Amino acid sequence: MALWKSRGTDDSLPKNDRGAGSFSDYGYDLAAKNGRVTLRLADSDPHQDTLRGILDAGADDITTAVPARGLEEERIDAPIEVRLFAGSRVSGVVGVVPRGLESIVDDNIRRLDDRGDKPRIPVSLVETRHGIRVDLRMGDIR
Repeated sequence: MALWKSRGTDDSLPKNDRGAGSFSDYGYDLAAKNGRVTLRLADSDPHQDTLRGILDAGADDITTAVPARGLEEERIDAPIEVRLFAGSRVSGVVGVVPRGLESIVDDNIRRLDDRGDKPRIPVSLVETRHGIRVDLRMGDIR
């Protein structure tokens, strides 16, 4: 039994669907420290049919379709829902950014937009024994 409660995890989600990521993988400017850094989305279990359809379609270049958060979403600390852009279609919601890590995704989307690049983060769909999971390849956009 742990004597401390882990911070930043959403206990309302199953243990295998809480997402994963750590601030220690990012520098002071919230850019990934290396090219291998990923961030796994939370709450993907209800969206397994959508993820299976994208995976079966065999799209090579899958990216996020997430706008930067506005002031209202920032004020109420709304979760960032992630949709995927695969081929020429945008999917429905496939998960959310894990609680506490929203600023990393938001900052990187703004950084891409400021550079003049498309504000899309590359994605890997990973099949685990608990279902399909979505990994944002944060290291690819450093």
